[in-house]
Amino acid sequence: MGDEAHESPAAVFDALGSEYEKAFASSAAHRASLAWLLERLSPGSTVLDVGSGTGRPTAATLAGAGHQVLGVDVSPVMVEIASRQVPEAEFRCDDIRRMPLPEGSYDTVCVYFSLLQMNRAEQRELVRRLAAALKPGGLLVLATVPLDVEEFDGAFMGQPVRVTSFAAQDVLALVREAGLTVEREESTMFSPNHPEAVPEPQLFLHCRRDGA
Repeated sequence: MGDEAHESPAAVFDALGSEYEKAFASSAAHRASLAWLLERLSPGSTVLDVGSGTGRPTAATLAGAGHQVLGVDVSPVMVEIASRQVPEAEFRCDDIRRMPLPEGSYDTVCVYFSLLQMNRAEQRELVRRLAAALKPGGLLVLATVPLDVEEFDGAFMGQPVRVTSFAAQDVLALVREAGLTVEREESTMFSPNHPEAVPEPQLFLHCRRDGA
């Protein structure tokens, strides 16, 4: 795969397919994050799952609890897998950076590790738009790898990727600038279950849009 693969999250995750789910299925921090959400959501809440992957565990957990989940992913392979595995949710193959996000339209937005192949300007703009897409008082969960790196060419589970992220304090500043209040923060180290994966720091931020 050439340099073009670095620019295409769709190509990376098309190639990974179900291997991504297998590698990250044991994440206790991700499941604890979903439990935090479930304790606070009203019945039948509307949820936008950004970078929904195979649909597990996020869409499966939330849709299984009776919430209305829309998963969005740039990878056609991931959308096909998710639609098959989690038929009670809706999935769409789209680029969230260009997708219309009407203001105040969701009770919850989930952003689990789906910003890392966007540049910093795109990440800032998207978080701002996702925060605005929440109803007042709505919840946003953002998980990322909190490293101060910009357009770093590396490998992820054997796939060439170009990664951009922020240090932890800058991620916190980013969500606060978008009008979100951080209610819970968790930092952890996680080792994906894959022979070509390496342990990575992870940051989970559980936020609420300001307003009643």
